[in-house]
Amino acid sequence: MGNLRDITVAGAGVTLAGSLTAPGTGEPAPAVVMVGGSGPSDRDNGGYFPAIRAHLVAAGFAVLSYDKRGVGGSSGDWRDSTPADLAADAAAALDFLRGQPGVRAGATGLFGHSEGGGVVLRAATLRDDVPWVVTSGTPGMTYAAQDRYAVATWLRGTEGVTDKGVDAALAAYDRVVEAGRRDADFAEANRRFEDEPSPPEFVENWADVDERLWESMKRKLDHDPIPDALRLRCPHLAVFGGADELVPVTESVELFTAAATHPDRDPRATLTVEVFPGADHRVLVDGGHLAPGYLDVLTRWITAHSN
Repeated sequence: MGNLRDITVAGAGVTLAGSLTAPGTGEPAPAVVMVGGSGPSDRDNGGYFPAIRAHLVAAGFAVLSYDKRGVGGSSGDWRDSTPADLAADAAAALDFLRGQPGVRAGATGLFGHSEGGGVVLRAATLRDDVPWVVTSGTPGMTYAAQDRYAVATWLRGTEGVTDKGVDAALAAYDRVVEAGRRDADFAEANRRFEDEPSPPEFVENWADVDERLWESMKRKLDHDPIPDALRLRCPHLAVFGGADELVPVTESVELFTAAATHPDRDPRATLTVEVFPGADHRVLVDGGHLAPGYLDVLTRWITAHSN
């Protein structure tokens, strides 16, 4: 199980609370910082990280994960943050972990799930001492484009929603995105949303958005991970579930591959893509089990790039 202890990390104007688990082997250990996905993600990323963490620790890695700003024991508020703020937090966690006794600083890398993958890509471009980076379920396009795909997939799978209803919802989504790009306030966004009727399911979803969340959404609408992928100077493992309903996997693989083959890409920045057929956004199958082979692939790849 390893040795688990609570830690705090001084971030960029915030204090991040988290957990550090060491393998307890007595030998200097490679290490992993795990960064959660969108919204109020905690150090366990809503229950997704513990199984991965346990497997990594059993394989001899020290693992640090932390509560996002304003979640759990961390100060601040994730809704007030920018992608750059979150990347700075990941970099602070990396520095903290690299400085711990018994951790091999040069073999300490970054793992990010979903939005967290974009965060670790940005963090890795800010420095030249990251040996590797792993993204899991991370889209290769802007958040606006990825969310539009997720909305369409969700509504098409919802009983009673017609093709006309899907088109109406996507039109409303596009109007709201356009308003966000103009830095419109929340009142205008609401008016744009209500210009034409949308399916009740989508209306209920929009009802969860308030003024603070709207401001947060605007800040990341057009954040694109590909410019960061182009600037990478370390190996990148991109993992996807083949049945991900939130992220367009085929397009994301194509975009990350195009970045990897760009003539300006650093030769150290190799790309490995692993797609697990039938697995969802969290690479889960059969109602909640990690896809067969996922943990072994992850551990084997990180080990190979930590030595």
